[in-house]
Amino acid sequence: MTYQAAIALGVDLRLLANRPDDGAALVASDVAIGAPDSPALETFVAANDVTTFDHELVPAARLAALEAAGHCLRPNAATFALVQNKRRQRAELGAAGFPVPPYRFIAAAADISEFAEMHGWPVVVKAGRGGYDGRGVWVVADATAARDLVAGWETAGQVNALEPLVEAWVPIEREVAVLVARRPGGEAVAYPTVETVQRDGICHELMAPAPIAPELAREAERMALAIAERVDVVGLLAVELFVAGGRLVLNELAARPHNSGHYTIEGCVTSQFEQHLRAVLDWPLGETNLVAPAVATVNVLGGRDGSDPRERLPGALAVPGAHVHLYGKAARPGRKLGHVTVVGADAADVRARARRAAAILSGAEEETS
Repeated sequence: MTYQAAIALGVDLRLLANRPDDGAALVASDVAIGAPDSPALETFVAANDVTTFDHELVPAARLAALEAAGHCLRPNAATFALVQNKRRQRAELGAAGFPVPPYRFIAAAADISEFAEMHGWPVVVKAGRGGYDGRGVWVVADATAARDLVAGWETAGQVNALEPLVEAWVPIEREVAVLVARRPGGEAVAYPTVETVQRDGICHELMAPAPIAPELAREAERMALAIAERVDVVGLLAVELFVAGGRLVLNELAARPHNSGHYTIEGCVTSQFEQHLRAVLDWPLGETNLVAPAVATVNVLGGRDGSDPRERLPGALAVPGAHVHLYGKAARPGRKLGHVTVVGADAADVRARARRAAAILSGAEEETS
Protein backbone atom coordinates (compact mmCIF):
# COMPACT_ATOMS: atom_id res chain seq x y z
CA MET A 1 0.00 0.00 0.00
CA THR A 2 2.98 2.33 0.53
CA TYR A 3 4.20 1.31 -2.92
CA GLN A 4 0.85 2.31 -4.42
CA ALA A 5 1.15 5.73 -2.75
CA ALA A 6 4.70 6.09 -4.09
CA ILE A 7 3.51 5.51 -7.65
CA ALA A 8 0.94 8.28 -7.38
CA LEU A 9 3.58 10.69 -6.03
CA GLY A 10 6.20 9.71 -8.59
CA VAL A 11 8.54 8.48 -5.84
CA ASP A 12 11.15 5.92 -6.85
CA LEU A 13 10.64 3.27 -4.17
CA ARG A 14 12.93 0.27 -3.71
CA LEU A 15 11.95 -2.71 -1.57
CA LEU A 16 13.86 -5.12 0.64
CA ALA A 17 11.64 -8.18 1.13
CA ASN A 18 12.18 -11.38 3.06
CA ARG A 19 10.94 -13.53 0.17
CA PRO A 20 10.06 -13.00 -3.48
CA ASP A 21 6.44 -14.00 -2.77
CA ASP A 22 5.93 -11.28 -0.13
CA GLY A 23 2.88 -9.17 -0.97
CA ALA A 24 4.83 -6.02 -1.83
CA ALA A 25 7.47 -7.97 -3.76
CA LEU A 26 4.77 -9.20 -6.12
CA VAL A 27 4.02 -5.65 -7.28
CA ALA A 28 7.27 -3.71 -6.75
CA SER A 29 9.57 -3.21 -9.74
CA ASP A 30 12.86 -2.88 -7.83
CA VAL A 31 13.10 -5.65 -5.24
CA ALA A 32 16.03 -6.97 -3.22
CA ILE A 33 15.61 -10.17 -1.22
CA GLY A 34 17.03 -10.58 2.25
CA ALA A 35 16.19 -10.70 5.94
CA PRO A 36 16.64 -7.57 8.09
CA ASP A 37 19.41 -9.34 10.02
CA SER A 38 21.31 -10.38 6.86
CA PRO A 39 24.13 -8.57 4.97
CA ALA A 40 21.51 -7.62 2.37
CA LEU A 41 20.38 -4.81 4.69
CA GLU A 42 23.66 -2.87 4.43
CA THR A 43 23.80 -3.24 0.65
CA PHE A 44 20.20 -2.14 0.33
CA VAL A 45 20.47 0.91 2.60
CA ALA A 46 23.69 2.09 0.93
CA ALA A 47 21.85 2.57 -2.39
CA ASN A 48 19.00 4.69 -0.93
CA ASP A 49 18.62 8.41 -0.33
CA VAL A 50 16.22 7.67 2.54
CA THR A 51 15.34 4.31 4.09
CA THR A 52 12.09 3.70 5.97
CA PHE A 53 10.37 0.64 7.39
CA ASP A 54 7.03 -1.16 7.59
CA HIS A 55 7.77 -3.20 10.73
CA GLU A 56 9.82 -2.94 13.93
CA LEU A 57 11.81 -6.15 13.62
CA VAL A 58 15.05 -4.68 12.21
CA PRO A 59 17.72 -4.94 14.94
CA ALA A 60 18.22 -1.48 16.45
CA ALA A 61 21.97 -2.02 16.89
CA ARG A 62 22.38 -2.60 13.16
CA LEU A 63 20.37 0.51 12.42
CA ALA A 64 22.60 2.53 14.77
CA ALA A 65 25.68 1.29 12.90
CA LEU A 66 24.14 2.23 9.55
CA GLU A 67 23.24 5.66 10.88
CA ALA A 68 26.77 6.16 12.19
CA ALA A 69 28.03 5.36 8.69
CA GLY A 70 26.07 8.32 7.35
CA HIS A 71 22.92 6.67 6.00
CA CYS A 72 19.56 8.44 6.36
CA LEU A 73 17.09 6.31 8.32
CA ARG A 74 13.59 7.57 9.10
CA PRO A 75 12.58 6.87 11.80
CA ASN A 76 16.07 6.87 13.28
CA ALA A 77 17.79 4.16 15.26
CA ALA A 78 17.06 5.79 18.64
CA THR A 79 13.32 5.85 17.93
CA PHE A 80 13.45 2.22 16.85
CA ALA A 81 15.29 1.22 20.01
CA LEU A 82 12.44 2.67 22.07
CA VAL A 83 9.48 1.27 20.11
CA GLN A 84 11.09 -2.18 20.05
CA ASN A 85 11.33 -2.32 23.83
CA LYS A 86 8.17 -2.16 25.96
CA ARG A 87 10.25 -1.89 29.13
CA ARG A 88 11.78 1.34 27.85
CA GLN A 89 8.39 2.60 26.70
CA ARG A 90 6.93 2.12 30.16
CA ALA A 91 9.91 3.55 32.03
CA GLU A 92 10.65 6.57 29.82
CA LEU A 93 7.10 7.58 28.93
CA GLY A 94 5.88 6.98 32.46
CA ALA A 95 8.67 9.16 33.84
CA ALA A 96 7.67 11.85 31.34
CA GLY A 97 4.17 11.91 32.81
CA PHE A 98 2.24 9.91 30.24
CA PRO A 99 -0.47 7.61 31.73
CA VAL A 100 0.99 4.09 31.76
CA PRO A 101 -0.52 1.23 33.79
CA PRO A 102 1.28 0.09 36.96
CA TYR A 103 4.08 -2.27 35.90
CA ARG A 104 7.15 -4.15 37.05
CA PHE A 105 10.05 -5.77 35.22
CA ILE A 106 10.16 -9.51 35.96
CA ALA A 107 12.61 -12.39 35.78
CA ALA A 108 10.80 -15.09 37.77
CA ALA A 109 7.30 -16.29 38.67
CA ALA A 110 7.72 -14.86 42.16
CA ASP A 111 8.02 -11.38 40.68
CA ILE A 112 4.60 -11.80 39.06
CA SER A 113 3.01 -13.04 42.28
CA GLU A 114 4.50 -10.21 44.35
CA PHE A 115 3.17 -7.68 41.87
CA ALA A 116 -0.28 -9.31 41.93
CA GLU A 117 -0.37 -9.13 45.74
CA MET A 118 -0.28 -5.34 45.36
CA HIS A 119 -2.48 -4.94 42.27
CA GLY A 120 -4.68 -8.06 42.24
CA TRP A 121 -5.22 -10.95 39.86
CA PRO A 122 -5.41 -11.31 36.94
CA VAL A 123 -2.34 -9.51 35.67
CA VAL A 124 -1.03 -9.04 32.13
CA VAL A 125 2.44 -10.29 31.29
CA LYS A 126 4.12 -8.93 28.16
CA ALA A 127 7.27 -9.68 26.23
CA GLY A 128 9.44 -6.59 26.43
CA ARG A 129 10.98 -7.51 23.09
CA GLY A 130 9.61 -9.24 20.02
CA GLY A 131 5.89 -8.91 20.74
CA TYR A 132 3.59 -6.90 18.47
CA ASP A 133 0.01 -6.92 17.18
CA GLY A 134 -1.19 -8.93 20.17
CA ARG A 135 1.69 -11.39 20.16
CA GLY A 136 3.74 -11.79 23.32
CA VAL A 137 0.87 -10.97 25.69
CA TRP A 138 -0.41 -13.34 28.37
CA VAL A 139 -3.29 -12.82 30.81
CA VAL A 140 -2.23 -14.62 33.99
CA ALA A 141 -5.02 -15.58 36.39
CA ASP A 142 -3.12 -16.80 39.44
CA ALA A 143 0.22 -17.89 40.90
CA THR A 144 -0.02 -21.38 39.37
CA ALA A 145 -0.48 -19.91 35.90
CA ALA A 146 2.48 -17.58 36.54
CA ARG A 147 4.74 -20.52 37.46
CA ASP A 148 3.63 -22.48 34.40
CA LEU A 149 4.27 -19.53 32.09
CA VAL A 150 7.76 -18.82 33.40
CA ALA A 151 8.63 -22.52 33.46
CA GLY A 152 7.82 -22.67 29.76
CA TRP A 153 10.12 -19.74 29.08
CA GLU A 154 12.90 -21.31 31.12
CA THR A 155 12.58 -24.63 29.31
CA ALA A 156 12.89 -22.80 25.99
CA GLY A 157 15.71 -20.56 27.27
CA GLN A 158 13.65 -17.44 26.47
CA VAL A 159 13.57 -15.40 29.68
CA ASN A 160 16.52 -13.15 28.86
CA ALA A 161 15.49 -12.68 25.24
CA LEU A 162 11.89 -11.77 26.12
CA GLU A 163 12.80 -9.20 28.80
CA PRO A 164 9.27 -9.63 30.23
CA LEU A 165 7.27 -7.25 32.35
CA VAL A 166 3.99 -7.52 34.25
CA GLU A 167 1.23 -4.93 34.25
CA ALA A 168 -1.91 -4.40 36.26
CA TRP A 169 -5.13 -5.55 34.61
CA VAL A 170 -6.88 -2.58 32.99
CA PRO A 171 -10.71 -2.73 32.90
CA ILE A 172 -10.91 -1.69 29.26
CA GLU A 173 -14.03 0.11 28.08
CA ARG A 174 -12.70 0.71 24.58
CA GLU A 175 -9.42 0.51 22.70
CA VAL A 176 -8.51 3.50 20.58
CA ALA A 177 -5.56 4.64 18.50
CA VAL A 178 -4.19 7.86 17.08
CA LEU A 179 -1.85 8.13 14.10
CA VAL A 180 0.64 10.99 14.03
CA ALA A 181 2.85 12.01 11.11
CA ARG A 182 5.96 14.07 11.85
CA ARG A 183 8.63 15.68 9.68
CA PRO A 184 12.35 15.96 10.60
CA GLY A 185 11.95 19.59 11.66
CA GLY A 186 9.15 18.74 14.10
CA GLU A 187 6.03 19.70 12.10
CA ALA A 188 3.38 17.12 12.97
CA VAL A 189 -0.27 16.33 12.34
CA ALA A 190 -2.65 13.91 14.04
CA TYR A 191 -5.42 11.86 12.48
CA PRO A 192 -8.80 11.57 14.21
CA THR A 193 -8.96 9.15 17.12
CA VAL A 194 -10.21 5.77 15.90
CA GLU A 195 -11.71 2.86 17.81
CA THR A 196 -9.92 -0.47 17.33
CA VAL A 197 -12.05 -3.52 18.07
CA GLN A 198 -9.79 -6.36 19.21
CA ARG A 199 -10.66 -10.03 19.58
CA ASP A 200 -8.17 -12.73 20.58
CA GLY A 201 -5.29 -10.27 20.19
CA ILE A 202 -6.24 -9.41 16.59
CA CYS A 203 -7.69 -6.14 15.35
CA HIS A 204 -10.99 -6.98 13.65
CA GLU A 205 -12.60 -3.57 13.07
CA LEU A 206 -11.91 0.15 13.04
CA MET A 207 -14.46 2.92 13.52
CA ALA A 208 -13.71 6.55 12.80
CA PRO A 209 -14.37 8.78 14.53
CA ALA A 210 -14.10 6.74 17.73
CA PRO A 211 -17.43 6.68 19.62
CA ILE A 212 -16.05 8.48 22.66
CA ALA A 213 -16.54 11.94 24.12
CA PRO A 214 -15.06 14.61 21.82
CA GLU A 215 -12.92 16.05 24.60
CA LEU A 216 -11.42 12.60 25.28
CA ALA A 217 -10.68 12.16 21.57
CA ARG A 218 -8.93 15.54 21.51
CA GLU A 219 -6.94 14.56 24.59
CA ALA A 220 -5.82 11.36 22.84
CA GLU A 221 -4.68 13.35 19.82
CA ARG A 222 -2.76 15.86 21.97
CA MET A 223 -1.11 12.99 23.83
CA ALA A 224 -0.10 11.25 20.59
CA LEU A 225 1.47 14.46 19.26
CA ALA A 226 3.38 14.94 22.51
CA ILE A 227 4.65 11.35 22.44
CA ALA A 228 5.74 11.72 18.80
CA GLU A 229 7.81 14.73 19.77
CA ARG A 230 9.19 12.99 22.84
CA VAL A 231 10.43 9.95 20.88
CA ASP A 232 11.61 12.16 17.96
CA VAL A 233 9.79 10.06 15.38
CA VAL A 234 10.03 10.89 11.68
CA GLY A 235 7.27 9.32 9.63
CA LEU A 236 4.20 7.74 11.16
CA LEU A 237 3.68 6.84 14.79
CA ALA A 238 0.67 4.81 15.92
CA VAL A 239 -0.21 5.41 19.57
CA GLU A 240 -2.51 2.70 20.97
CA LEU A 241 -4.55 3.58 24.06
CA PHE A 242 -7.10 2.06 26.42
CA VAL A 243 -10.14 3.92 27.67
CA ALA A 244 -10.71 2.85 31.29
CA GLY A 245 -12.87 4.62 33.82
CA GLY A 246 -13.35 7.44 31.36
CA ARG A 247 -9.60 8.06 31.21
CA LEU A 248 -6.83 7.23 28.74
CA VAL A 249 -4.10 4.66 29.47
CA LEU A 250 -1.15 4.18 27.14
CA ASN A 251 -0.84 0.71 25.62
CA GLU A 252 1.95 0.65 23.02
CA LEU A 253 3.62 2.41 20.10
CA ALA A 254 4.39 1.46 16.51
CA ALA A 255 6.64 3.65 14.33
CA ARG A 256 5.31 2.72 10.88
CA PRO A 257 2.17 2.65 8.78
CA HIS A 258 -0.22 0.74 10.98
CA ASN A 259 -3.31 -1.43 10.79
CA SER A 260 -5.21 1.19 12.78
CA GLY A 261 -4.71 3.60 9.89
CA HIS A 262 -5.98 1.53 6.99
CA TYR A 263 -9.27 3.42 7.12
CA THR A 264 -7.43 6.56 5.96
CA ILE A 265 -7.06 5.32 2.36
CA GLU A 266 -10.69 6.08 1.53
CA GLY A 267 -11.68 7.76 4.78
CA CYS A 268 -9.32 10.74 5.02
CA VAL A 269 -8.08 13.50 2.74
CA THR A 270 -4.55 12.02 2.91
CA SER A 271 -3.95 8.30 3.38
CA GLN A 272 -1.47 7.17 6.03
CA PHE A 273 0.74 5.68 3.29
CA GLU A 274 1.05 8.92 1.34
CA GLN A 275 1.52 10.78 4.61
CA HIS A 276 4.34 8.50 5.68
CA LEU A 277 6.19 9.16 2.43
CA ARG A 278 5.64 12.90 2.75
CA ALA A 279 7.01 12.86 6.28
CA VAL A 280 10.14 10.78 5.66
CA LEU A 281 10.93 12.82 2.52
CA ASP A 282 10.45 16.05 4.52
CA TRP A 283 7.63 17.24 2.27
CA PRO A 284 4.59 19.26 3.40
CA LEU A 285 2.14 17.07 5.32
CA GLY A 286 -1.37 16.45 4.01
CA GLU A 287 -4.69 17.15 5.66
CA THR A 288 -5.99 14.47 8.02
CA ASN A 289 -9.71 15.30 8.02
CA LEU A 290 -12.32 12.58 7.54
CA VAL A 291 -14.11 12.82 4.19
CA ALA A 292 -17.45 11.65 5.66
CA PRO A 293 -19.15 11.51 9.07
CA ALA A 294 -18.46 7.77 9.51
CA VAL A 295 -15.81 5.33 8.29
CA ALA A 296 -15.66 1.61 9.07
CA THR A 297 -12.86 -0.80 8.23
CA VAL A 298 -13.16 -4.56 8.82
CA ASN A 299 -10.18 -6.88 8.45
CA VAL A 300 -10.43 -9.94 6.22
CA LEU A 301 -9.15 -12.98 8.10
CA GLY A 302 -8.36 -16.36 6.59
CA GLY A 303 -11.22 -18.83 7.00
CA ARG A 304 -11.00 -22.31 8.49
CA ASP A 305 -10.80 -23.93 5.07
CA GLY A 306 -7.74 -21.85 4.09
CA SER A 307 -9.35 -20.80 0.81
CA ASP A 308 -8.25 -17.72 -1.15
CA PRO A 309 -10.53 -14.69 -0.61
CA ARG A 310 -10.03 -13.72 -4.25
CA GLU A 311 -12.34 -16.57 -5.15
CA ARG A 312 -15.18 -14.60 -3.52
CA LEU A 313 -14.17 -11.10 -4.60
CA PRO A 314 -17.15 -10.42 -6.92
CA GLY A 315 -19.59 -11.09 -4.08
CA ALA A 316 -17.81 -8.64 -1.78
CA LEU A 317 -17.69 -5.97 -4.49
CA ALA A 318 -21.46 -6.26 -4.85
CA VAL A 319 -21.85 -4.79 -1.35
CA PRO A 320 -22.64 -1.08 -1.90
CA GLY A 321 -19.69 1.20 -1.15
CA ALA A 322 -17.28 -1.63 -0.26
CA HIS A 323 -13.62 -0.76 -0.95
CA VAL A 324 -11.67 -4.03 -0.91
CA HIS A 325 -7.92 -4.30 -0.33
CA LEU A 326 -6.26 -7.73 -0.53
CA TYR A 327 -2.63 -8.09 0.49
CA GLY A 328 -1.41 -10.92 -1.72
CA LYS A 329 -0.67 -13.14 1.28
CA ALA A 330 -1.00 -16.91 1.27
CA ALA A 331 -4.28 -17.83 2.96
CA ARG A 332 -4.32 -19.60 6.30
CA PRO A 333 -6.88 -19.61 9.13
CA GLY A 334 -6.88 -16.40 11.18
CA ARG A 335 -4.27 -14.59 9.08
CA LYS A 336 -4.95 -10.99 8.03
CA LEU A 337 -5.40 -11.20 4.29
CA GLY A 338 -6.93 -7.81 3.58
CA HIS A 339 -9.50 -5.29 4.67
CA VAL A 340 -12.73 -3.63 3.57
CA THR A 341 -13.59 0.03 4.13
CA VAL A 342 -16.99 1.68 3.77
CA VAL A 343 -17.52 5.45 4.04
CA GLY A 344 -20.88 7.11 4.69
CA ALA A 345 -23.17 9.17 6.85
CA ASP A 346 -24.23 6.61 9.47
CA ALA A 347 -21.86 4.63 11.69
CA ALA A 348 -24.11 1.57 12.08
CA ASP A 349 -24.74 1.40 8.35
CA VAL A 350 -21.10 1.61 7.23
CA ARG A 351 -20.06 -0.93 9.85
CA ALA A 352 -22.75 -3.38 8.72
CA ARG A 353 -21.76 -3.10 5.08
CA ALA A 354 -18.03 -3.46 5.80
CA ARG A 355 -18.71 -6.50 8.01
CA ARG A 356 -20.80 -8.12 5.30
CA ALA A 357 -18.19 -7.68 2.56
CA ALA A 358 -15.40 -8.94 4.85
CA ALA A 359 -17.50 -11.95 5.86
CA ILE A 360 -18.04 -12.84 2.20
CA LEU A 361 -14.30 -12.66 1.53
CA SER A 362 -13.56 -14.80 4.58
CA GLY A 363 -16.12 -17.40 3.53
CA ALA A 364 -18.33 -16.77 6.54
CA GLU A 365 -21.28 -15.44 4.50
CA GLU A 366 -22.81 -16.57 1.26
CA GLU A 367 -22.35 -14.34 -1.78
CA THR A 368 -25.38 -12.75 -3.38
CA SER A 369 -25.55 -11.10 -6.75
